[in-house]
Amino acid sequence: MRSLVSTFAVVAVLAQGPAAAVPPERASQQHRQGLCYRPGPLPQLGAEQWDQQQQRPTPRPVHSKRSDAPIAETASAPPPPTSADAASVSGSARDVVVAGDAPAAAGGEYKAREAPAGTAKIAKGESAGYPDPSTTPYPRRPQPRPQSGLLTAGEHDDLLNPELYASYLRRANLGQSMPELPRLDTSRVLTVAVKDRLGRPVPFAPVELACADGGRLRLATTADGTVSFFPELDRLGQKVWLRAGQDEWREVAIASGGGGQQVQFTQRGDAVGAKKLDLMLVIDTTGSMSDEIRYLQAELQSILSSLRARHPGLDIRVGFVFYRDIGDDYVTQTVPLTRDFNRAQAELGQRWAGGGGDYPEAMDQAMIRAAGQDWRPDAVKSLLLVADAPPHDQNVGLTWRASEVLRHKRVQIVPVAASGVADKAEYVMRAMAAITQSRYTFLTDDSGIGNRHAPPAIDCYLVTRLDALLRRVIDSQISGRRIEPESQEVIREVGNYDRGKCVIPPRGLRDQ
Repeated sequence: MRSLVSTFAVVAVLAQGPAAAVPPERASQQHRQGLCYRPGPLPQLGAEQWDQQQQRPTPRPVHSKRSDAPIAETASAPPPPTSADAASVSGSARDVVVAGDAPAAAGGEYKAREAPAGTAKIAKGESAGYPDPSTTPYPRRPQPRPQSGLLTAGEHDDLLNPELYASYLRRANLGQSMPELPRLDTSRVLTVAVKDRLGRPVPFAPVELACADGGRLRLATTADGTVSFFPELDRLGQKVWLRAGQDEWREVAIASGGGGQQVQFTQRGDAVGAKKLDLMLVIDTTGSMSDEIRYLQAELQSILSSLRARHPGLDIRVGFVFYRDIGDDYVTQTVPLTRDFNRAQAELGQRWAGGGGDYPEAMDQAMIRAAGQDWRPDAVKSLLLVADAPPHDQNVGLTWRASEVLRHKRVQIVPVAASGVADKAEYVMRAMAAITQSRYTFLTDDSGIGNRHAPPAIDCYLVTRLDALLRRVIDSQISGRRIEPESQEVIREVGNYDRGKCVIPPRGLRDQ
């Protein structure tokens, strides 16, 4: 029988008080340094500076961050390989490639900070572990005419693989270069599950947690009926009080060691599945993202059509935040959530890649814009972050705070790591996915399209087509259950994959 090293090692015993257990009185003011941590307010960005009547410029060669070779257009390209011939394209199906080893601004008006005078825009060694994206040439491949079903991708859930995530953090060793990004411990998670009398998950159920100093957190369940609290990140202390809806409070001792804890509440009424979806795409539109933007224009319609077919009557709204960097012709352009799909498709179709120049981009401002959108409390809320670069080092803290705010609004962040992603971008985006109970997705080279893609620091995954993968991830968020690909959808398997978990032999976990 296979050993699932990456599953939670222990389901800790909960110390429950009597039914009449009462938590401490709520503190008169919420102190950020106290228990039950809540993110501070996000800065006000002000009006976006961009001309909505601006015409698309004459197309010209777009250069990659990894290469000076322009994009070459061709009429068509072969489809991604099947599982039978994947090994001849991308190596052995069982090969596993693993990479080697500013204070957040207070609330108020946002002011971008420039790098100190005399510093290079891209510092050598800024992306340790992967080739420097500013200097490493990757030859361009012929580009087919964009259509859905060509790009290939994989996905990974760090909440299902806590020991592997801890090992990845040790190998990446990026804590000193990004001190504003907390070290997320996915091996210590307090999960609250809310079910109805038939054992079905209850979405959007309010869960309240009280800490010993009177601080409180309030998060709603996702469609799978759960809320994940992180004892260190959320500063839970040694014990907390929990309740779902108007249930009685329960006293719970927080385990000091690794392993997951779970407490379950049962509600009398019948669970009602999700009926609404708010989908926001936050897209890096700098020059190196040309391939991804062109294909997203074809993929979006396929994804939405599939979701409508699987969930008849689903009320869907779609919105966008397009972003570049300080000094470009725009920093962010926001298209609010709308049911007008023709307008949404037209907005995406009008976008092109340009600007950039250095490696990091204004991801912080884009995420702040996204956090400020009109998210519906009774909708599944999904944010696709399509990017190939991290925020600037001095803005990592703001980007993370925006992710925390999105988490409290119960928005699940699904990074889509594009070509050019190096270790810092992967580090930031995987943390965003984990904190919002989501998954990290990434493009692969199996399609033969676009720039070369740096291999992720992930031990196992399945490669499928991107549109099908994103449909499964969003469908899982709507239905509240993990949806796996059919065998005929799998192009390639890396490592030993078992329904989202990496199966590793005893003593096989790498810490170096």
